[in-house]
Amino acid sequence: MNRISEIHAQHPFYGRRKIHWYLRRKEGEEINCKRVGRLMKEAGIRALVPMPRTTIPNSADTKFPYLLKGLKIDRANQVWSVDITYIKLPHGTVYLFALLDWHSRFVVGYKLCNTMEASHGLEVLAQAVKKYGRPEICNADQGSQFTGELWIAELQKLCIRPSHDGVGRCIDNVRIERFWRSIKYEDIFIHAYETLVATKKGIEKYVAFYNAERPHQALGYQRPAEVYLGKIVDQTNEVMAC
Repeated sequence: MNRISEIHAQHPFYGRRKIHWYLRRKEGEEINCKRVGRLMKEAGIRALVPMPRTTIPNSADTKFPYLLKGLKIDRANQVWSVDITYIKLPHGTVYLFALLDWHSRFVVGYKLCNTMEASHGLEVLAQAVKKYGRPEICNADQGSQFTGELWIAELQKLCIRPSHDGVGRCIDNVRIERFWRSIKYEDIFIHAYETLVATKKGIEKYVAFYNAERPHQALGYQRPAEVYLGKIVDQTNEVMAC
């Protein structure tokens, strides 16, 4: 494992097959490719390769102005953020849609799926609005899922004002970007889920923890559910008074 780490440091673009070739052909090590892959996984080593893009713009779509600059956001359901991130599994990539209340950091809805189709985002939005009411503004990046006719028409139908990040301005949607960092480093990378079913169960458990138990420094160490609902939601989705 130490030698694999050294080879990776010299050639960070080598995957398990090339590291296996290097060990066998250049150093005469008797090791098979599967074991190299297993040791790389245990050591947290992966090749530097292009990852899936979740923000794929469509030049034909209408982009709306970014509405959050200089806006005082001080109440729940004033602004929601929506985004997609990818999760790499051993047998493919899955995608996580999420809606986050900007003020409280409360996750109002999410869905794990095999594709990035806009219909998944619409489903998350519909469920969140039914359960929590509608926001005044919904901010997104310029990915085609959130600039396309289906998404914009649904926002306008619900009287929600669409807002889009500037080009290359991931900081414009910083609340949900921070949520992606939290869920990946505090759950997904730690557990290294191998199946879609296991990933769904893990994410369900983490979102319940994130909303109801995880304190945020920016919220004065309150939990998102305390700020959003004024109540604490347990992992069985029952609502309990503080």
